[in-house]
Amino acid sequence: MEGRPLRADAPFLYVRVSGMKAHFIGIAGMGMSAVAVLLKEKGWEISGSDEGFYPPGSTYLSAQGINYAPSYGAQNFPKDADIIVVGKHAKLVPEENEEVRAAIQSGLPVRSFAEILRDLTTETENIVVAGSYGKSTCTALLSWCLLSSGKDPSYFIGAIPKTPEKSSHAGKDSLFILEGDEYPAANWDQTSKFLYLHPKSLLLTSLTHDHLNVFPTLEDYLNPFRKLIDLLPTGEPLFICGDTENGDSFLKEKTRPIITYGLTPGNDWYAENIQLGAISHFDLMHKGERIITLKTSLLGRHNIENIVGVAALLLDKKLLTPQEVARGIESFESLTRRLDLKSKRTSLRIYEGFGSSYAKAHSAIAAVREHFPDNRLLIVFEPHTFSWRNHGALHWYDTIFNGAAGVWIYKPPTHGADTHAQLTLEEITSRVSASGVNAWGFEEPTEGLRQIEQELRRDDVILLLTSGDLGGLIESIPALADKKFPA
Repeated sequence: MEGRPLRADAPFLYVRVSGMKAHFIGIAGMGMSAVAVLLKEKGWEISGSDEGFYPPGSTYLSAQGINYAPSYGAQNFPKDADIIVVGKHAKLVPEENEEVRAAIQSGLPVRSFAEILRDLTTETENIVVAGSYGKSTCTALLSWCLLSSGKDPSYFIGAIPKTPEKSSHAGKDSLFILEGDEYPAANWDQTSKFLYLHPKSLLLTSLTHDHLNVFPTLEDYLNPFRKLIDLLPTGEPLFICGDTENGDSFLKEKTRPIITYGLTPGNDWYAENIQLGAISHFDLMHKGERIITLKTSLLGRHNIENIVGVAALLLDKKLLTPQEVARGIESFESLTRRLDLKSKRTSLRIYEGFGSSYAKAHSAIAAVREHFPDNRLLIVFEPHTFSWRNHGALHWYDTIFNGAAGVWIYKPPTHGADTHAQLTLEEITSRVSASGVNAWGFEEPTEGLRQIEQELRRDDVILLLTSGDLGGLIESIPALADKKFPA
């Protein structure tokens, strides 16, 4: 992206001033929309543009009173804007996008949302949550526990939570809870987003090789996390899941105090006496001592692990009491697309999971199977990310759907297909079928809905698994279930 007016390190401190104008190109992305809402709270006038967007991002912006153009064009951004924020999408480059090209040529400051967060957080006490998975849930949990206890932190979540009600907030307290993403900040800037933040505390949830198109090797993937840890103040402990894959190297380095958490007694903080159900509960332990019993409506052992990490940080830093932590966790209602129940008007249990990587999909599937062992599990899956569509990940399909009674697979999207070895729908379905799982592919949502309707039974559990929109099936499958199998 040639000709960007500002250097990546150029200060933009007046970002804190109200009454300014910001235009977001690619505003419906989760991180972009969260920053847009954050600036709106600070009194900024917000405009934006996007295309190919879908719920929940599109509906969320509307609910927050932010209107935006439904397509890209040079006429979209106000010529008196104080700053243009450009998202990280393959289409948002000047060679292909006339709005991005016009923004650069205008001479207005052009930034990534990571740079905006940097400038917003230079003088706050920042708690950064990073990791391959679990970071959105942990960030929302931290924020909600503090909010529900009468605190007023600022926060930024790269997903849409149910509690709290918004993905970002400009609070009055000095604390700022930030989801930190290892993905590059912008098409012109390969710096990991979280390296623009200023961590005073760091919760590291997981380290599973992800984003293979950007980080070809495991070391490529781990290096940004090492840089993030180095940003912590001297003597500040690293909170890290001791059970995470690839965490050993970080634990062995011991360049600073380390506090571990997880599901096993080998960690400083861990869970005992886990009992899963509609409301799960377990004992929170610290070095062999029971601290308190915690209850949660979240599904899956991975979410118990997330809860232990959040509790460890809040209690170790004495931000809350055990009782305040317990109340916050019990009242927390998850995030959209993180195993949230899609309808209460049908006898079917329909959950939506975020399936952007093998680890995330595996956690979602394992959670649903463990909570509903006696029900038939049906999965509707979209290989939406580059990771799932790449030939290098074909072996993932040998095991990922183990235990499912049937899997419907929506065609892979074509955006960015020329940048990697794209799998075909037939290759994916054939591989899944070869693993012993019933698999059907479909290219049109209406075709998929017809196939699924023929197979449904009243007591089925359905998992919608994607980081896209499944061609609208995320909404139409629950609607079908409401009508065919009313509660």
